[in-house]
Amino acid sequence: MAGRFVRASKYRHVFGRSTRKEQCYDNLRISKNAWDTNLVKVNPNYLAVNWDASGGGAFAVIPLNEKGKLPDQIPLFRGHTAVVLDTDWNPFNDNIIASGSDDGKAFIWRVPQDFTLLIDGDDIPDVAPVAKLVGHSRKIGQVLFNPSAENILATSSGDLTVKLWDIEAGAARLTLKHADIVQSLSYSANGSLLVTTSRDKKLRIWDVRQEKPAHEGPGHAGAKNSRAVWMGEHDRIATTGFSKMSDRQLGLWDIRNADTPINGFDLLDSISGVAMPFFDESTQCLYVAGKGDGNIRYFEYENDKLEYLSEYKSADPQRGIAFMPKRGINVHENEVMRAFKTVNDIYIEPISFIVPRRSEVFQHDIYPPVSGTRAGMSAAEFFDGKEAIPAKIDLESVYNNKTPVEVAADYKPPPPLTPMTPAAPAETKPDTRTDSLKEPTQPASSLRSPVSMKDQGASMSNMVSKFADNDDDSTSDDDTSSFEEIVKPQTARQKIATEPQEAAPPSVSKSPEISKPTSTPTTSTQDPTAMSSSGNKSASSSTDEVQESLAEIKSLLLQQQASLASQHDMIIQLTKEVASLRGS
Repeated sequence: MAGRFVRASKYRHVFGRSTRKEQCYDNLRISKNAWDTNLVKVNPNYLAVNWDASGGGAFAVIPLNEKGKLPDQIPLFRGHTAVVLDTDWNPFNDNIIASGSDDGKAFIWRVPQDFTLLIDGDDIPDVAPVAKLVGHSRKIGQVLFNPSAENILATSSGDLTVKLWDIEAGAARLTLKHADIVQSLSYSANGSLLVTTSRDKKLRIWDVRQEKPAHEGPGHAGAKNSRAVWMGEHDRIATTGFSKMSDRQLGLWDIRNADTPINGFDLLDSISGVAMPFFDESTQCLYVAGKGDGNIRYFEYENDKLEYLSEYKSADPQRGIAFMPKRGINVHENEVMRAFKTVNDIYIEPISFIVPRRSEVFQHDIYPPVSGTRAGMSAAEFFDGKEAIPAKIDLESVYNNKTPVEVAADYKPPPPLTPMTPAAPAETKPDTRTDSLKEPTQPASSLRSPVSMKDQGASMSNMVSKFADNDDDSTSDDDTSSFEEIVKPQTARQKIATEPQEAAPPSVSKSPEISKPTSTPTTSTQDPTAMSSSGNKSASSSTDEVQESLAEIKSLLLQQQASLASQHDMIIQLTKEVASLRGS
C-alpha cells in the first residue's frame, strides 16, 4: 500500500510546552466580567491583567521576570470608575499601555521606571493615568494601537462607533459608524485598513481615513460572538465564529472579494466557547485558542489555505490568552511563539511553541525578520494619507545578545550557506575523459545528487549496443556472459568455416577486405583454401575491432568507477563536517 503523503513544512512538528506551576504567575485576581475580551495582554517586558478590583476599575501590570506567587497586595493601575474591559500595549514603546472601561473612557498609562510588585510595607502606591480620552457615550469594549503609525489608538464602544485617536493631541480624528455593537477589530499591516465584526453578523473592511467601509457583507451566521484578525501583510483576513447550528467555524477571506470565505467555512468543533485567533506574520501561522477549553490549535497559511499543523491540549481551560510579540521570544530554544493563558482565574501559565531541533546555532529558516520598535510613520503622516510598514529587526542579533539590528521593512534574508557549499572553489584539473562521459560544469552542492547507478547502466548499455551484432541468436537465453566474454566473432568464424557456399554475415561483410571487388567472380567451384583464408582474415579483423571496443569500454568503466569513488569520498567527508558542526 502506498505511503500517506505528508506536506512539507518547517513548522509541521511544532509542539506546545507547558510551564511548571512555580514558574507561572500565581495568586492573581483576574476579572470575572463577562465582556468578551482576551483579559490579558503581553509585551517583552510586562504582562497586563484585567483585575477584579473593588471601588472602581483597575488592571495589574506584572514584570515578566517576577514569576511565582505574587504578594497579596500589589500596586494596581487605577483611575477608571468602572470595570476595565480591555487593554493594549503600545507596539513601539513597551512602557505605554492603553485601557478601555465600562465608564466610557480610554486612558493612557506609563509604567514607572524600575517598576516592581515586590514592595515592602503596607502603603502600596497605585499608578495613575497620564492621559484621558473622552468622547464615547457608552462603554469601551476594545482598544487597539495602530501597528504602523505612532500614537494612533482605535477604540470601539457601545455607542456603535469606532474612534481613531491621536493620543498626543488627546482628540478623536476619525469615526467609523456601525449598525450594532462591535465584537472585534484588527488592523492591516500598514494601518490604513481595519476589519471589524459586530453583533449584526456583518464583516466590514474599512478604509479608515475615508470613514466608510470598503466592504460590508455577511460573516458567520451564528448568534454568538465572532472574531477577525488581519493576516499581516497579506490581503487576507481570518475569522472565527459560529454556524447557525452553533458549531465553531474558521473562515479565510480575500479582502477584494469578501462576499464569501475562500473555499467556504471550515468546521472546528461543537464547543460553545468563543475561539480567539492570533496570526504570526513571520511564520505564517494562525493560532486559535478556545475560550472555556484548554486547546490551542495552530494552522499554517499556504496557497490560500489554512493547513492544520497540530494542537496543544490541556485539561486546564482558559478564559483569556495573550501572545508575545516575536521580538520577545526565546530564539536560543527554537521558540517560535509564546502564549500566556489564564487558568481558573487564579494564575497565568506561559506556553512555549517550539520547533524540535538540536542544533545550537541560529536557525535562519524559522526566524525571518520581525517588526521592531520604530514606527513606520508619525500620527500626522498617517492622517495625511501616508502608508508604510514599520522597520524590522534581524533576530540573529538578538540571538547573539547584541543590540537589535534594524533592516528594511521589505527585507528578505539571503538563503543561509549549507554545509555542502565549499568555502573556495576546488583546483581545476584537466579533464581527460571522453566527450561522451564529460559532465557539465556545476556547483559543488550538486554532489548531493550524484549520477545514479540506473543512469550509469543506461549509458553503458548504449555503448555496448553500438558494437552488438544484430543476429537473431543475440537474444538467446543462453547468452549470459559478461562484457569480457564476447562470442560473436567466434560464431562468425565458425559460420564461415562450416558454410563456405553462403555469403558472409552482415557484421563480416562490413570488413574492407570483403567489400572490395575481386577480379575473379565468386562461384561455388572456387578454391576452398582461398575462401577459408579470406574468411580467417575477415574474422581476425573483426576480432581486433571487438577487442579494441572492449578495451575502450573497460577504460570508460574504470574512469566512471574512479569518479563515483571520488564523489563518495567527498560526500563522506562533507557528512562528517556536517556532523561535527551539529555537535559543536
